[in-house]
Amino acid sequence: MASNSHSPSLEILVRGPEDFSLWTGPPFANDQPSVKLEKVNCINAKFSDDGSNLMVTKSNSLISVYDCSTAKEIRVFEVPNVVAAALSPKGTYLQTFQKPSGPQEKNVTLWSIETGAAVYQQSQKNMTKANWPAIQFSSDEATVCRLATNEVQFFDTGDFSKGVVCRLRVQGVAAAELSSLPGSHVAAFVPESKGIPASVQIFACGNASQSQPVARRSFFRCSTTQLKWNHGSTGLLVVVQSDVDKTNQSYYGESKLCYLTTDGMHEGLVPLRKDGPIHDAQWSYSGLEFAVVYGFMPAKATLFDKKCNPLLELGTGPYNTIRWNPKGKFLCLAGFGNLPGDMVFWDYIDKKQLGATKAEWSVTSEWSPDGCYFMTATTAPRLQVDNGIKIFHYNGSLYFKKMFDKLYQADWKPESPSKFGDIAELIKSLNLVQLEDKKPSGQGPPKSTQTSTKASSTNPPTQKPAAYRPPHAKNASAIQAELFGETPAEPLSKNALRNKKKREKQKEKKASDASSS
Repeated sequence: MASNSHSPSLEILVRGPEDFSLWTGPPFANDQPSVKLEKVNCINAKFSDDGSNLMVTKSNSLISVYDCSTAKEIRVFEVPNVVAAALSPKGTYLQTFQKPSGPQEKNVTLWSIETGAAVYQQSQKNMTKANWPAIQFSSDEATVCRLATNEVQFFDTGDFSKGVVCRLRVQGVAAAELSSLPGSHVAAFVPESKGIPASVQIFACGNASQSQPVARRSFFRCSTTQLKWNHGSTGLLVVVQSDVDKTNQSYYGESKLCYLTTDGMHEGLVPLRKDGPIHDAQWSYSGLEFAVVYGFMPAKATLFDKKCNPLLELGTGPYNTIRWNPKGKFLCLAGFGNLPGDMVFWDYIDKKQLGATKAEWSVTSEWSPDGCYFMTATTAPRLQVDNGIKIFHYNGSLYFKKMFDKLYQADWKPESPSKFGDIAELIKSLNLVQLEDKKPSGQGPPKSTQTSTKASSTNPPTQKPAAYRPPHAKNASAIQAELFGETPAEPLSKNALRNKKKREKQKEKKASDASSS
């Protein structure tokens, strides 16, 4: 286990409309981040999965690659009419997609970062979120594949000039997902066709010529799927979405969650205890358990082990997002997007809630690699106002807040969680100072701080706003309270107070007249 003193420092990439900067921390000296790399012009930026390299798109024909350890530019690629680009997980290769000018043009190119040379090219008609990157790598880059017509094709990672070295035939395959670590299996989705149900099948990569799946699940009423592998490549979660809900309960169609294991021990639906959509399903970083947020609002959240047995109920609420802490022990359950931004922080090992807070209008959210901080960001173009970054402690207390005129991106630089010390030791060293989260003023983080004493009391659950009541109803309740000799529940308006004083004076006058007569 890495010692705390030798742990890498945390870094945050912050991108505005025209440039990006790299911050170091948290923790921040004097409550403000220091800048490792000052404003570099770009239109996009993305880290490799291991955090070794940073890809910066500077124009529609210029892509730079930076070494993250030195923050220096190490390679520049000139690629005309580039539409999309992606780094391989270890930053060894750059993959680009160009607008095709002809039907047979090889417009997808794999470049070596080290030499700057193109190592492989292929043609691809269009690019969607589902089929990009076109060439998939396992996390260790030992297995590489691509989806083609009716087959999944594999490459020799040591020599791309050999082209396709192995083909896995899957009739009608529309999507494929390579397991991340190890890259031992690939999941293939075949849509519904001519009365034959849709299916998801798992194949072993080591013997791709053998076309018998190790696991399979069929579905009727299936429009799209999300395929989610765990670390260890032993289990696959399949979120099945249908455009139409036959029960007419949901305008957005219906969804199911299936679980398949590579040993064939489990091929079926996850036993959920509430009807409604699957909002989010995520594996823990260990790959030994997964969490699901599901059901009509208020949604329910449940943790399951790798045998699909329920481990812990996280309750119900306005939630649609699960974020697992990379160091284990903690998780955040939240409601973002069209929900009001409630967040609840859990210690799922000790089965207790640590704190609750809100991060309204959050577009992105993620734990820091050391597991001590949780960052949310409100970004354009999704939201054009109230753009900013909030960083919370592991228990939900607010640590840092900064507002921007326009913010397009805020990402942690990836690091292996194993480079940091034990999470219990890390959180002991935190100075838990909580900001008072005032309304956004556009003036940066609020100055006032208050020291929190206990984790459980750092951020009590926010009170629900009172329901709207028209003015006449408020006055009516005050009058009714007065008639029955009760104290009004709400403060009286100025007019009501004036009238009340008039009535009291009239009563006093009548009483004095009666006594004098």
